[in-house]
Amino acid sequence: RSLLFQADIARQSGNIHIAKNFERAAEMVGISGERILEIYNALRPYRSTESELREIALELRNRYGAEITAKFIEDAAIILKKRRKLRGDR
Repeated sequence: RSLLFQADIARQSGNIHIAKNFERAAEMVGISGERILEIYNALRPYRSTESELREIALELRNRYGAEITAKFIEDAAIILKKRRKLRGDR
């Protein structure tokens, strides 16, 4: 709850990006640190395919109800694809 409260304060202060960070953090509270690290590493350049990142987004939505974080992963997949930084792009 305190993370969402901080998100509200940030949003009211005009800090939309910080608010989104707090909201994602609130969603990730229920995810193990080990899994968060795996997801972090999957987002690094050349580590994952687009479909692997989309599978992570689906897991976040279905298992954890982490809609904002899932959207973040999907957006990252689009950016990595556009920049040719997915696994197999080298």
